[in-house]
Amino acid sequence: MDTEAQPTRRDRSSSSPGAPGTEGRSRFAFVSRFADWLPGGRITLTLFVCLLFLLLLNTYVAQPFQIPSGSMENGLRIGDRVLVNKVAYRFGAGPRRGDVVVFDGTGYFGDADYIKRVVGVGGDHVVCCDEEGRIEVNGRPVDETAFLYPGDSPSTVPFDVVVPPGRLFVLGDHRGDSSDSRDHLGSPGGGMIPVAEVIGRADWIVWPVAHWTHLDRPTAYARVPAAEQPHG
Repeated sequence: MDTEAQPTRRDRSSSSPGAPGTEGRSRFAFVSRFADWLPGGRITLTLFVCLLFLLLLNTYVAQPFQIPSGSMENGLRIGDRVLVNKVAYRFGAGPRRGDVVVFDGTGYFGDADYIKRVVGVGGDHVVCCDEEGRIEVNGRPVDETAFLYPGDSPSTVPFDVVVPPGRLFVLGDHRGDSSDSRDHLGSPGGGMIPVAEVIGRADWIVWPVAHWTHLDRPTAYARVPAAEQPHG
């Protein structure tokens, strides 16, 4: 009698509303019923979840960007696709000199997204050029030969600017084929892009596979001293 009664009690316990695992089974049953309701069933549900994940990823984390022109050659060629890190500057860190950034140029360069290299950040004094034809940032010459397009000079347009706080002075690596801050010194904002318009930092070339590489920050810009603070 006792041997037969024990499994009966366990059966009643396992089926009670508060039994462990009941909630998990209920959720699984709901998902299963929802999948059965959709045309295509679980395949459709799986595709929907994947698309939602990609949408969230593209909106908040990373976004592919196709290089539209030769302004960043030779490093970035027309048709290359880069992966833009959209969280690089969301937690207090701002763009640094040497970073390659994608930004919305509406109202500053044109109604489109652009990709350029950051040469000066807020407070920087950017001058072209010194006696050897190099750009100077905060009084230090920058050797750009590692990424400048072969045969290009740092700039054929002279400039002497101080970058306002919260803005960026940006140039293309192919200076002879780039419309950048130099060409918009007389435009609204003086050719300086607001940091708020930066979509993200280009970290990787992901396509074509033969060009797959990480976009490192050049050491030439890492050596530039901080801008002098104005005396009150």
